[in-house]
Amino acid sequence: MKYLIVLGDGMADEPIPELGNRTPLQAAKTPVMDWLAANGRCGQLDTVPKGFHPGSEIANMSVLGYDLNQVFEGRGSLEAASMGVNIEPGEMAMRCNLICIKNGIIKNHSAGHISNEEADELIRFLQKELGGNDVNFFSGVSYRHLLKLKNGDKRIDCTPPHDVPGTAFASVMIKAEVPEAEKTAERLNELILLSQKILPNHPVNLKRVQQGKDMANSIWPWSPGYKPKMETLQQRYGIQSGAVISAVDLIKGIGVYAGLEIIEVEGATGLYTTNYEGKADAALTALKKHDFVYLHIEASDEAGHEGDVDLKVKTIEYLDHRVLKRIVEKAGDLGEPLTIAVLPDHPTPCRLRIHTAAPVPFLIYRPGITPDNVPVYDEFSVKNGFYGHLSHDEFIKELFK
Repeated sequence: MKYLIVLGDGMADEPIPELGNRTPLQAAKTPVMDWLAANGRCGQLDTVPKGFHPGSEIANMSVLGYDLNQVFEGRGSLEAASMGVNIEPGEMAMRCNLICIKNGIIKNHSAGHISNEEADELIRFLQKELGGNDVNFFSGVSYRHLLKLKNGDKRIDCTPPHDVPGTAFASVMIKAEVPEAEKTAERLNELILLSQKILPNHPVNLKRVQQGKDMANSIWPWSPGYKPKMETLQQRYGIQSGAVISAVDLIKGIGVYAGLEIIEVEGATGLYTTNYEGKADAALTALKKHDFVYLHIEASDEAGHEGDVDLKVKTIEYLDHRVLKRIVEKAGDLGEPLTIAVLPDHPTPCRLRIHTAAPVPFLIYRPGITPDNVPVYDEFSVKNGFYGHLSHDEFIKELFK
């Protein structure tokens, strides 16, 4: 048996008035998801344990069955693994966004979805001007980058920038949770303010202004942690090998620690412009070599953060007919039966533009399974599914049965 998880990041939502009080999943035309649900089994899954923020790092590790209380060390440490950046003893890693601030207000978390090339130039500039001693910057993808701080204390309160668009940045700067972390919080806030002095006049930003685009005029570090200790999925569940396909460093980093091969796909962007067909074909190729593939598609999450209802519906439809249809039609070429699971990691409601901790809908289809009575796949239909309401590692154990 082969196993595939297709994860539509942030795909779940709430009923939206302009969609006739339907969710984007309900409004989207998703014949393949609906077929998989009708011929498989469905349920709900809690992906955000109590006490944890509903971030993608938390939710994706939870989907894979990890005990967050035992292994979680922040988003930055996971992204460092994807980027090949080692975290030494005494070092703390953090995600470091390039964001846009206008009139003291966080306009967006992504600097207008800045390009890789522009962002790399700015990160190298920041490293030259601010890095090299206790702090170092590393380029990632688009607005998503990495900061390492020597002797940092992770007991700090950091606000993810995608949670606070429209908020005065000064009100959500980093705060120490214990007295020992005061120096860390002060240093990071100093770096934020220094970045705001030097970034606006960089040629990259001056050109973006001329083009009518948002500036990347501030860094925003968040999700601190040290190097995590995680068992691989092979050790936990006995699969022989696996792979992960994603445009996002965070997901690749989880894959590194989970013992999965990282597969790059040309044209994978993390946006609605991503190479859907290329990702589907890469998953099918990987399944010929591996027992398990984790196929992550980011686009719906970004649409939710933008509050763009029409775009979110479109990204869900793209996932259905450009990814799932392609996989289902070609699954017979694998030579072995294929179990397919489809789910989001967390909801990203367009109304709120942030992640929530609500349970997510999931389906598991495998040849020969006795289906339940769920006719279509959405946030509400699955409540009547065979699996009921799962949590912890129950979902992944059901997948690998």
